[in-house]
Amino acid sequence: MIIEIRAKNCFVFDEQIAFSMKADMRNKKLASNVHKENNFSVLKTAGIYGPNNAGKTCLIKCINAIKSVLLNNKINNLMPNIFSKNAVCELGITFLNDGRKFSYDFKYDVEKEEYIYESFIEILKDQYNNEKEVCWLKRDTKHDNYDCQDKELLSMIPVVTKSNILFHLIDTNKFPSINEMKKILIGFANKIDIINMNNIPMKHTIELMKNKNKLQGKVVDFIKNADLYLDNFEYVEMNGIKIKGADLDEQAEEQVLNLPENFMEQIRLVSTYKGVQVPSMLFDSTGTKKIAALASYVIEALEQGRIIVVDELDSSIHFKLTRAIVAMFNNELNTNAQMIFTVHDVNLMDCKRLFRKEQIWFVSKDNDGVYVYSLADFTAEKGVRDTSDIIDKYRKGAFAALPDPELINTLLNIKGNVKKEEVDSE
Repeated sequence: MIIEIRAKNCFVFDEQIAFSMKADMRNKKLASNVHKENNFSVLKTAGIYGPNNAGKTCLIKCINAIKSVLLNNKINNLMPNIFSKNAVCELGITFLNDGRKFSYDFKYDVEKEEYIYESFIEILKDQYNNEKEVCWLKRDTKHDNYDCQDKELLSMIPVVTKSNILFHLIDTNKFPSINEMKKILIGFANKIDIINMNNIPMKHTIELMKNKNKLQGKVVDFIKNADLYLDNFEYVEMNGIKIKGADLDEQAEEQVLNLPENFMEQIRLVSTYKGVQVPSMLFDSTGTKKIAALASYVIEALEQGRIIVVDELDSSIHFKLTRAIVAMFNNELNTNAQMIFTVHDVNLMDCKRLFRKEQIWFVSKDNDGVYVYSLADFTAEKGVRDTSDIIDKYRKGAFAALPDPELINTLLNIKGNVKKEEVDSE
């Protein structure tokens, strides 16, 4: 599970920001929203609010960049803050893995395409909540500062190329600690699924629907339960599709769900309404298709203890459905799955029945920078309690992360130009 994400000089973030999933156990409310393991307490869900173009998606991009680095994938999209002359991006993640807490940080010089710093630390915690850091690896090429639990590797680290992080550059089988570090980091990164609801592929659901197993059945149940009118959802052979007056060459309305190379695969996803089978791709609403695409990720996360990071969770989806999805992850039956998502739907901003205060986050910006902060930062002394009407306060701008459109000026300009043209024509 993710405990904290750190970023500095990445995308819109100039100064250091920290997004935390650490639960405040002084608060006993909604205990089922917290995963507890070996004296560590981690939130199961968090929703991130903010105006368009404030930086919510950039936070998702930071998580994606960390995952890409750990899995040895290209990070061509990683970029420093456009207002900074510094080419070095700094990213870090703290996470819980099999009851152990680890922290990994790196610095990447975008211009030189070099990793100039990386560190891997284990954080030990005793029964009295005292924490102790144990350094597994430190590679600071700028200051020639190196440390490693595999002492025989120490003399080699300074001469290893900086084109990648260390465990992707060497044969780790010869170094027990670095090899274990590699397994921990890659295993953790492989548990993260990053989803953009405005461009969510159906491929993942199709792959699960092909296999007649318990997981496939649970995906179908999820989709059926999410749609009041849907009797069944299945993957069938082409000769099993019977359509009245439909053209199989017709394309889906949404470009984001229209993948020509997988068209014949998608056409085999069939929805049943009142006993009539129809291709989901051509007949279902955008929201239903997005739910079908999301279903496989949700079920796998809950079944296998995965982490899903969703950008624009509420895109084309009814607010009661997004609330129900969040509630699944907050439920006490969920023991090790986690969901982090960006959202605009204020109906989810419920600290009485759905969220603890530290589960609601905001991204806001002004002329001086971009800020990432939690609702928990607003204390009772500041007039924000668990019993407060959070939605009303948000709408009134109490938490700053609220757009302030002045579109009336556009209308006035349009009408002003029209009247001016009428006068000129006379």
